[in-house]
Amino acid sequence: MIETGRLVGSLKQCLKAKGITYARVATALGISEASVKRSFSRGSFTLERLVEVLAVAEMDLYELARISRGPAPGPTRLSLDQESALAEDERLLSVFWLLLNDWTFEAILAGYAISRAELTAACARLDRLKLVDYGLRNRVTVRVARDFEWRPAGPVKRAYGNRVMHEFLHSRFDGTAETLRFETREMSLESAALLRRRAERLVSEFNELAELDTALGDRRTGVAMLVATRPWRFSVVNALKRRQEPGRARTQPSRRASKP
Repeated sequence: MIETGRLVGSLKQCLKAKGITYARVATALGISEASVKRSFSRGSFTLERLVEVLAVAEMDLYELARISRGPAPGPTRLSLDQESALAEDERLLSVFWLLLNDWTFEAILAGYAISRAELTAACARLDRLKLVDYGLRNRVTVRVARDFEWRPAGPVKRAYGNRVMHEFLHSRFDGTAETLRFETREMSLESAALLRRRAERLVSEFNELAELDTALGDRRTGVAMLVATRPWRFSVVNALKRRQEPGRARTQPSRRASKP
């Protein structure tokens, strides 16, 4: 069950704004109006039921998650100075990642080997970098969009890119929550572009589910997903291709009939 007043409250507001009554939702779902009211009053839905209600409102989970969190704060890419500071300090980067994933100050203290003084210093520095707002009673609010992108070939990717990929791929990918598929086929560039758009949608769904799970606290676990697509052919196959020798014109077959 999905149990969070913030999401349900946002869903209520969206239905009201669109003029959609509980009766209309009940009719669309083929259930009683009382059942719909009960789900909203209890603030709990199965994921399947929530998706069905959102369909009535012509919305999706990602849109609801964004609305429930409020306007996305800050830029979708960090400044060069912000990335450089994170790249130079592993502890600072770790604390920032936890805060991005809705860990509170006290939860970080309880769950990780970091002292109160060290965590206070890290939060204060993140505040100075304008990555978070660090206030009274150790309340921390993230100031950047949670689905921001690291700079291509930027400080963080240069510092940690190879290490991240090595650690991520160092697995048999045979666990219950693991999967790894590598497929390669021949297709048109138009189909490749369509595939890219679908891959981007999958990334959005990944972030969507993470947003929905923010209320679950320590019931969550770190999950990583690698999505990549590009025109590519294995070098072993490319080695089979005939290559024209430099400076030598390709011989074309003659179209004139040979003499007897």
